[in-house]
Amino acid sequence: MRRILVVGGGYAGFYAAWGLEKRLRPSEAELTVVDPRPYMTYQPFLPEVTAGSIEARHAAVSLRRHLKRTRIVAGAVTEIDHANRHVVVRPAEGPEFELEYDEIVVTAGAVTRKFPIPGITEEAIGMKHMEEAVAIRDRLLTSFDRASALEPGPARRKLLTVTFVGGGFSGVEGFAELLSLATALLKPYPEISRDELSFHLVEAQGRILPEVTDKPGRWVVRSLEERGAHVHLNTQLRSAVDGHVVLSTGEEFDSALIVWTAGNAANPVVHNHTDLPIDERGLLLVRADLRVGTETDPVPGAWGAGDDAAVPDLASPVPGARTVPNAQHAVRQGKLLARNLTAHVRGRAPKPYVHHGLGSVATLGIGKGIFQYRRIVITGLLAWLMHRGYHVLAVPSWERKVRVLAIWLTAAFFGRDIVSLASVEHPRDAFVSGGDPIR
Repeated sequence: MRRILVVGGGYAGFYAAWGLEKRLRPSEAELTVVDPRPYMTYQPFLPEVTAGSIEARHAAVSLRRHLKRTRIVAGAVTEIDHANRHVVVRPAEGPEFELEYDEIVVTAGAVTRKFPIPGITEEAIGMKHMEEAVAIRDRLLTSFDRASALEPGPARRKLLTVTFVGGGFSGVEGFAELLSLATALLKPYPEISRDELSFHLVEAQGRILPEVTDKPGRWVVRSLEERGAHVHLNTQLRSAVDGHVVLSTGEEFDSALIVWTAGNAANPVVHNHTDLPIDERGLLLVRADLRVGTETDPVPGAWGAGDDAAVPDLASPVPGARTVPNAQHAVRQGKLLARNLTAHVRGRAPKPYVHHGLGSVATLGIGKGIFQYRRIVITGLLAWLMHRGYHVLAVPSWERKVRVLAIWLTAAFFGRDIVSLASVEHPRDAFVSGGDPIR
């Protein structure tokens, strides 16, 4: 029996393991997935989780529920020793241990890219994981509660100021969705006026949304500014100490919520703790058929896909191009990897990965969106409906599709739930204080 180990339960890892379960007989392979989280995060839904349009649990796909024949190991792989066919796993509790394998699938994913900017580590929240999206939403709701009890002044202005750093898809979608939530909150919070809201999007380049062309990108900037947002292009964040934001343009302001979405970096396990070949960016060197290695020198028993893999983009006219790290590629690479590894186990040749993009679609808040496929650009309500339609079909399992659709339909009739559960971050406070507000 072939022992197949999948490192990472994200998009590529989940779909690879799911596909292997469907294709391989129980007598052919023993499957194991190692991931510190017990679920796969459907990341395109994170902006809507942030805005309260989707329940957080419905944007997470349980590994144990859907991978019924796979051993799920709750832990993080800290070292890959392919020469000896084993990995080192650090569990949440207990000592590290080794797992042996015959075939390894490396889909560890990328990590949030950070820069040595004063205050960022202490003040900022990322937007790559479910708990981050929930924390952003709860912090905004809590800020509204606190600001409504304050007189106008610096403390109130800080609570109502939000700063996003990074103008890529996740940053723009999260920023626009949170702006939509804040605008909707003005009705139940009559103490707060629209001109008190201060939303800042900071981007180091001269444009946002590099996945679309210049004209649609400029339309998104205009749309955000018409809704009261401040978009700072060609601007860098210099400091965020104690929530005091300093920009390279000289502008300064206090912000109670700072969200960092300035791109991805290579996973440290792949970059620093493996003997598998990597490229100059620290990504796993992967062939077109998703085997690790080069076209002339594949590494036996090693496969890779997703954001931590440098996969040749055979659909691109540019020689030597690599696939971009997005959900479209990760899902399709995971599915093909399962087919190719099954073929390999059964003595057949794997097929190369070729995927022509389906276009780019983004949500910009309730009823607002943008879609581009080549020269075709659609904006507004239709693009927003296309975004929702595509992703409700793309999220894994009918159970999740129905849950998400039910939440959207409920919100259409009753609006968004605006209850903050930030107190769950400190569940013992009420018990320790005994309800005494002075303690």
